Amino acid sequence: MNKITRALTEINELNTLAQHQSPLHRLHPLAKLLITISYIALLMSFGKYELVALACMGLYPWWGFHVSGLSWKKCVWRLRVLLPLICLVGLANPFFDKHVFTIGGWQLKAGYISFFTLMLKGLWALLASYLLIATTTIEQLCFALRLLHVPKLLVTQFLLTYRYLTLLLKQADTMSQAYALRAPKQKGVHFKVWGSLAGQLLLRSIDRANNLYASMLLRGYQGEYYYGGPVTPWSKRDWQYLLSLGLALLCLRLLPWSTAFSKLLGGKFL
Repeated sequence: MNKITRALTEINELNTLAQHQSPLHRLHPLAKLLITISYIALLMSFGKYELVALACMGLYPWWGFHVSGLSWKKCVWRLRVLLPLICLVGLANPFFDKHVFTIGGWQLKAGYISFFTLMLKGLWALLASYLLIATTTIEQLCFALRLLHVPKLLVTQFLLTYRYLTLLLKQADTMSQAYALRAPKQKGVHFKVWGSLAGQLLLRSIDRANNLYASMLLRGYQGEYYYGGPVTPWSKRDWQYLLSLGLALLCLRLLPWSTAFSKLLGGKFL
């Protein structure tokens, strides 16, 4: 299985995963979107030395994975490209942040604390985003965005980009398989045919995109996205989820975890 086929398989698996029936899947997409946005906003509000308090915010992804039945192993595998990038974002902090934090008689550079804090921010935000995508289809997500009065142009652009990306990958996979059948003993695509293959891929993608747009017009498309799929009506359960979880996250943010931990260990500066 080549990389393109593997990417298509992962996209299809993610779409299938979003259609499961867990307590989190059955919630209204707007409630899940609002919680995710609020959670990421709370993460960004932490200071660069509030490592202990930020670590406690990992309770939300852990709870979400447990309730929805998602696999941690598959999550890490799908995010394998982004996780190293998150670790590299604050890699220079230990060299530029010269403050010193003392804890239990030991001295620790504050740059290491800010590095792990920044890394945890990215990790928790990435897990929360994955939790939203894995429990909500792309159509339901666009429906929730329109309920928040996000401009219809942006929502349509977001949806069509996702659809055309899948279409582009399918065309590239078909051409890759056809080339492999004509050159069975060759590894990869020879550089001499890169230009012609890229041109053919562009022409085929444009042709398929025109057919797709024509089918949209035949179904009454007029520039507005209307979701006609199954959506659970907003209910008391969604209010309970939104208010209770939002309040729990706010309490996690406001509780003085860092101060209590610092006093417990006799630390200074944090």
